[in-house]
Amino acid sequence: MTPELHRGRLIDHIGLVVRDLAASKAFYAAVFEALEIPMGGSDERNFWADELFVSTSDSEEVRGELTGRQHIAFQARDRAMVDAFHRAALAHGGRDNGAPGERSYHPGYYAAFVLDPDGNNIEAVFHGEAERSAASVRIRY
Repeated sequence: MTPELHRGRLIDHIGLVVRDLAASKAFYAAVFEALEIPMGGSDERNFWADELFVSTSDSEEVRGELTGRQHIAFQARDRAMVDAFHRAALAHGGRDNGAPGERSYHPGYYAAFVLDPDGNNIEAVFHGEAERSAASVRIRY
């Protein structure tokens, strides 16, 4: 049997609580543009894209403390997209935490790591040639 990796089945959504919403929004907007992920929306205390929701601590939705250091990895279509992610993140308030390159996690794992304005470890990864089983979950209402 050939081992398979599946991504996108475990997490429905993730929330980060940040200190400076404007700085985080500038950072993530640039990262999402590089990854071709459209912003979903925003208001004075939140913004979101796909499964990621970013809020201030006084947001009605979270009313809480800063989330602390998290590691979030975004899927990239190819190596060039990983490289673009890294450049965009560094140009918009991110700090290098691992330049684009092959990693030893499995053959073909190509990734870059940056720290966002709150110190979260944000990664873009291309797993090598693969077949996507579904683009997304579509909810109609």
